[in-house]
This record gives sequence, structure tokens and C-alpha cells, in this order.
Amino acid sequence: MSEIDIDIVNGEIGIHPSAIIHPNAEIAEGVSIGPYSIIGRDVKIGKGTRIGPHIVIEGWTEIGENNIISQFSSLGGNAQSVKYKGEKTYLRIGNNNLIREYVTLNRGTVQGRGETVIGDNNFIMAYAHIAHDCKIGNNVIIANSVGLAGHIDIDDNAIIGGMTGVHQFVRIGANTMVGAMSGIPLDIPPYVSASGNRASLYGLNVIGLKRQGFSEELIDDLKLAYKIIFRSKLILSDAIKKVRGEIVMSKELEYFLNFIEASERGICR
Repeated sequence: MSEIDIDIVNGEIGIHPSAIIHPNAEIAEGVSIGPYSIIGRDVKIGKGTRIGPHIVIEGWTEIGENNIISQFSSLGGNAQSVKYKGEKTYLRIGNNNLIREYVTLNRGTVQGRGETVIGDNNFIMAYAHIAHDCKIGNNVIIANSVGLAGHIDIDDNAIIGGMTGVHQFVRIGANTMVGAMSGIPLDIPPYVSASGNRASLYGLNVIGLKRQGFSEELIDDLKLAYKIIFRSKLILSDAIKKVRGEIVMSKELEYFLNFIEASERGICR
């Protein structure tokens, strides 16, 4: 039995004597670091965060408070991009995230936003990969073996099913449900369900919206907007004009339409 016993799940606090920590790493109070983990230079870890055994955290990585990072994960590694030449770029992780085994999170590139950003209260399951310059919002669930290429944005409360692959530069809107084993080459609008290789839309994510407190009236408005945009024979610009003319605008509906209008890759249909 070692002198310091680490229990990542139940929050036993301590730094195991076998952990290797660079002298300039900033470790806040109440951080636990498990056996054989390596904390590199220029790493900052906020209070209450629990680092499991056999974890490597390197580069310019900033981790907030009360995160749980499970064994064998690799955080802050160089961007997997042929354009990356060792520049100073960042991985920034917020608070209260649960990161499970073998997850890899890479830093950004100077050609992109210069940072990879993980928000708050996210659940990233085993073997997931989040590449350079991605931006993950809050309360997102990324299931096992999901692969996110570079420059991907995922908004709040989205759920990405296991073994899904997402093409670089894709945007996935808030409160979206993506089915398992999907291939996502184009943007997924907010509030919808999508699945398949290549992914198609399958109506609103009604169950998810109800769980997030959306009213029946608001869901009905979003259903009508969805029907006009994706099931009428109107071209997209005319369909959006029709929605704006026939449905009373709410912030949620405005976000839905703005997301579609701003798409550069195109929208899954």
C-alpha cells in the first residue's frame, strides 16, 4: 500500500509519490493526482480536480475546477495537423467535466482559433477524440469512440452517439441528438435528431427539448419551422422567409434560423 491512497471516484485527495509534475505547473488546492501520471510544464489545474493514474497532461493546458479525468487519458498533446509546427497553442477545459478512460484532447493551431475549448458540465466517454480547434459548449454528452476532426463546434446540451465520426469544420447545434455510428459531413441544426452514414435529419429531438424545459407551444413552433424548411418544396432562402413571416419569433427560433443561414458547409437534410 502506498503512502498516499488515491480514490478518484470518491474524491480522496492527494498527490501520489510516483506522479511526475513539472516545477512550473500550477496545481491548486484540493487537486488529486494518481499514480504514474505526468503533468508537464505550462499546465494549470484548478481546485478540486481529480486526475487519475497513468494520465499525461502536456502543453499549454488549462483545466478548471472539480473535473474528473480517468486513467490513460492524454490531454494537451500537439495538434494532429501537418500544418502544426510546435507553435504555442492552448487546450482550455472548464469546470465539472467528467472525462473517461483513453480520451484524447489536442491543442489548437495558429491556422485555426489557436485553442481547443471544452466548456462546463460535459460528459466525454471512453476512447473519444477531440481534435485541434474544436469548441464544445456546456452539458454536452460525447459517447464512446466518437471522433471529432478539427475545427468542430458543438453547442450546449447536444448528445453525440457512440462511434460517430464528424468531419472537420462541421457545426452541431444545441439540444441535438445524433444517433450512434453516424457519419456527419455537414452541419446539424439545433433541436433536431440526426442519424446515418451519411447523416439525415429525422425531425425534432422532442424528448430532449422537453427535458430541457421547452414549452409545448415552443415545440409546436419549432415543428412548424422544421416542416417548412425541410419538408416543403421551397428553396432554403424562401423557406426561411416563410418561417419568419408566419411564426412569431422567439430567441430559440431565431437561433434555429440564424444557425442555418450561417452554415458554410451546408445543412444535413
